Amino acid sequence: MARFKPIHKGLKLLPVDFDRQVIPGSFEYALCHLVDSELDLSAFHARYKNDVEGASAYDPAVLIKIILLAYSRGIIHSRKIEAACRENVLFIAVSGDSQPHFTTLAAFVSNMGELVAKRWSQCLATCAATNVCTALRYAEKPRWMDNGSCTA
Repeated sequence: MARFKPIHKGLKLLPVDFDRQVIPGSFEYALCHLVDSELDLSAFHARYKNDVEGASAYDPAVLIKIILLAYSRGIIHSRKIEAACRENVLFIAVSGDSQPHFTTLAAFVSNMGELVAKRWSQCLATCAATNVCTALRYAEKPRWMDNGSCTA
């Protein structure tokens, strides 16, 4: 009988450079670039009042990137987005291995969905003006942005 090399399908400890997972020219790269350097997030930052007391919060930029990346992939439920942040290397790279709880994601979309929708439109407009990424130009606006309802 022929012998073959073994195939490993279990867990494996691999060193992963998260910066190398977000490939230049991709949707994820454009999304990170636009959220980190082009968008005005002051309206999000103004809603947080924990500079003196209270627990630290997730950076709104990270949550925006997670939500928009998930919606661009058709992932609209907060529990599935949470799982993607734990299990998907691209989500881990984009979020900086933040792994927010599903209730944090759902609350963010519920409370700030309108601001996120405005930033999504700003992303598309900036992309069209600067030619950052053709993938963003043709990206569909998620359903929840049309009717004001948030399904997270």
